Amino acid sequence: MRRLALVCAAILAATPVLVAAARLAYPPAPRGTVTDTYFGTVVADPYRWLEDVDSPQTTAWVQAEGALTRSYLDAIPQRPAIKTAYHTLLDYERLSAPFRAGPRWFYFHNSGLQNQSVLYVRDGEDGPARVFLDPNTLAADGTVALAGQAFSRDGRYVAYATQSSGSDWQTWHVRDVATDRDLADEIKWSKFSDASWIGDDGFYYSGYDAPTAANATLSALGVQKLWFHRLGTPQSADRLVYASTAHPDEFVAAETTEDERYVFLETAKGDGNSLAWRRRDEPEGTYHALFPLDPNVTYNVIGDDGNRLYLQTNAAAPRWRLAWLDVTDPTHALHDIAPQGSDKLEGVSLIGDHFYLGYLHDAHSVVRVVDLQGRDAGAIDLPGIGSGGLPQGKREDRVAYYTFTSFTFPTTVYRYDTVSGTSTLSVRPKVAFDSSRFVTEQLFATSKDGARVPVFVIHRRDMPLDGSTPTILYGYGGFDISITPDFSSSVALWLQMGGAYAEATLRGGGEYGEDWHHAGWRGNKQHVFDDFIAAAQLLIDRKITSTPKLAINGGSNGGLLVGACLVQRPDLFGAAIPEVGVLDMLRYQRFTVGKAWIPEYGDATESADAFHWLYAYSPDHNVRPGTHYPPTLVMTSDHDDRVYPAHSFKFAAALQYAQGSDAPILLRVESKAGHGAGRPTDKIIDEVADRYAFLVKNLNFTPTL
Repeated sequence: MRRLALVCAAILAATPVLVAAARLAYPPAPRGTVTDTYFGTVVADPYRWLEDVDSPQTTAWVQAEGALTRSYLDAIPQRPAIKTAYHTLLDYERLSAPFRAGPRWFYFHNSGLQNQSVLYVRDGEDGPARVFLDPNTLAADGTVALAGQAFSRDGRYVAYATQSSGSDWQTWHVRDVATDRDLADEIKWSKFSDASWIGDDGFYYSGYDAPTAANATLSALGVQKLWFHRLGTPQSADRLVYASTAHPDEFVAAETTEDERYVFLETAKGDGNSLAWRRRDEPEGTYHALFPLDPNVTYNVIGDDGNRLYLQTNAAAPRWRLAWLDVTDPTHALHDIAPQGSDKLEGVSLIGDHFYLGYLHDAHSVVRVVDLQGRDAGAIDLPGIGSGGLPQGKREDRVAYYTFTSFTFPTTVYRYDTVSGTSTLSVRPKVAFDSSRFVTEQLFATSKDGARVPVFVIHRRDMPLDGSTPTILYGYGGFDISITPDFSSSVALWLQMGGAYAEATLRGGGEYGEDWHHAGWRGNKQHVFDDFIAAAQLLIDRKITSTPKLAINGGSNGGLLVGACLVQRPDLFGAAIPEVGVLDMLRYQRFTVGKAWIPEYGDATESADAFHWLYAYSPDHNVRPGTHYPPTLVMTSDHDDRVYPAHSFKFAAALQYAQGSDAPILLRVESKAGHGAGRPTDKIIDEVADRYAFLVKNLNFTPTL
């Protein structure tokens, strides 16, 4: 104990400052002797002690790292102007697409700098609006956010979930819509869950047994369970519907069709789910199996007409299709309505007697319309290359709304008449950003194995092609998630500062369907990094930018991307910012929800093959002493209960130890924040100011502010 106290005291006493030679004095980080053996290979883990994120030693080290980072960033003269400019750019009115619940219409509104968007209600589509639910009143510091809401079919009640300090834990509440008052019902320890109502009786939700105080946010989760909560009863009386005890790595959920004719029980793992059904009037235990769980096959219920069930699925269709089946058919045969096409079917909505099909064509949206038999019924014309355009509404609605956005096109709301098939502008935000000065191009890089990799590039119309433009290259590349064009105030600020912004469409994502996803997962993960490196080389070859002016950025799985590319090609980049990254690929599954990622990454303890491919690219295990790494800002949050913050702690410590040049390696740890959702506005503004100040200094340019 005395030795630990002395180490902690030494760390706290050695609060680092910038020195004249510009080489940073990093906080002491003792290298331990811990090793693990994987299939005959001994692997050192010198910073294992940082996995105990609440220990006095780790806490002291993180505080000292924070002091170093603040002294560095606060000394950059342009930071105050960047912060002021972002404050101005972020201060504009934002609205969501309205949606109907019972006789009322709802929408989210943010006046500009509110910490959280406010839910408003209208009596009828055009009635006067009033505040219905304001999450800003739930915490003085803005750290309590709305995590989801579900209305009962008649619109009488809404179940809404809150989350605190960015945690994934949800607490469900119930509000009477007519009176705007909460009932006494409160459900805790829900996570990764929606609410599915049965009439006004109550709703299904997913969650976990109450954790102990020691592991409430940081330890690996137990078994997810499905409960039914009846209104007016305590949570202790909730009925347990299902628990996948034999398969603790599975998730479980229930959902109903819009008409509540059917209740579905689903288990999920990886990118797939099982599907079983019962009629609402059947007993709870009488679910009829339709499809077993396959981690690679998904069935999304769209709606029903009697015995006919409509499904969006990638079964035998890696780019997805829309199909129907008869629930009384024992063969469960799927019949195509919209067969798989050349573009990826990203989303489907059913309004009236038409399906609205949202496709991705080279990672941007296209919306087509078909009738119930799949016959062509037109399309929705969108303003350009961007994302959105898919109307959302109830089956009986005549009017529905949708949004559209792109890199230089702020999220705009449109009203759609389902009978005439016409769209009209509803709300266009007024942003202090002149989009006419900028242009969006889609270029194509060639990856190491010859794969074609799309790259969106946004820049000034008069940008010189001489390699002088500071550029951020962003990517994700994983979990079948599609990264498509959207408007970001922070990107707009970077463009105003004189930079260019590039977004690479990487394998591992969902932009081209399951084949594209599988080409970048598990043993194919290196393809994702090769794609990103190829995108960077394209930007350099086209003289859009050059190595000293090129920064790479990504978060979560994208933080892994940046970390891996940083250690593989440190010579290619001028700066790197990995955020909340999965960086220790040998131990990620031991913490929080990490075990759910095993289908995507593999598990180093389960097979020699998985160990070898994970060890080959794991950022934490491929940092090499004496290497000249580019300036790097590692970012995480102290309450991130999705990607354990120790990933970033260990990676930052390893880079600081190994750094063979004077380029800074900094660790920024946000307090009372999680994986990214629900952060207060002041934290967002400070984070952007820090990120861009770091790049201004290390890409060596003077921003136009």
